[in-house]
Amino acid sequence: MDKTAASAEQAVADIRDGASLAVGGFGLCGIPAALISALYVQGATGLRVVSNNCGTDEHGLGVLLGAGRIARVTGSYVGENKEFARQYLSGELEVELVPQGTLAERLRAGGHGIPAFYTPAGVGTPLADGGIPWRHAAGGGIAVASPAKETRLFDDRTFVLEEAITCDYALVRAARGDRHGNLVFDKSARNFNPLAAMAGRITIAEVEELVEPGVLAPDDIHLPGVFVQRVVELTARQAADKQIEKRTVRA
Repeated sequence: MDKTAASAEQAVADIRDGASLAVGGFGLCGIPAALISALYVQGATGLRVVSNNCGTDEHGLGVLLGAGRIARVTGSYVGENKEFARQYLSGELEVELVPQGTLAERLRAGGHGIPAFYTPAGVGTPLADGGIPWRHAAGGGIAVASPAKETRLFDDRTFVLEEAITCDYALVRAARGDRHGNLVFDKSARNFNPLAAMAGRITIAEVEELVEPGVLAPDDIHLPGVFVQRVVELTARQAADKQIEKRTVRA
């Protein structure tokens, strides 16, 4: 089955207002920048995003955030985005912060049909006990607080129940992909991309290099095409456009 879309714009055209999105990337590494840009042009709003972080003020998901198009974020790290902090503290944005490993496992579980799992991460903290502000009230205080989670003893140790994550769509980026949706990621750019892809009911992958089926050796494939519904081949310019979150040079 040929899963290629003619363009990023075509691939995201049916993403509706209020849709949930699992988005790959870590910082600005491995983010599906072309798909995010196409979604910005497309105009969907009220989006509910699951991603390790929300980009920066000028790149990645930060572009959608700055335009007021994201209503809720589930993520692990938000420290590089001042607009994110402003929207959260003012009550414009709902935020669920999740330990990074727990977020990864919640996405993986969603992709594998596992509804929930127990983990020791967060036991004895507000993460398990509840009360973390998900949304602040405009005039101060808490409008929406996190609920308490179920805990259980295993071998005299307490674990907290975490629910799996599935989303309407997933947006990911890969170094290579074929027309069947099989994907190969490049080193650290793999990060959350396979996990996000698993969690999407409709997964859209932008690939820097598109090859014919059979070119990718089975042992080299990081994510099988069964998890991918649409593939977009990037232009040379799009493939080369890789931003650096913090550029550091020697003195």
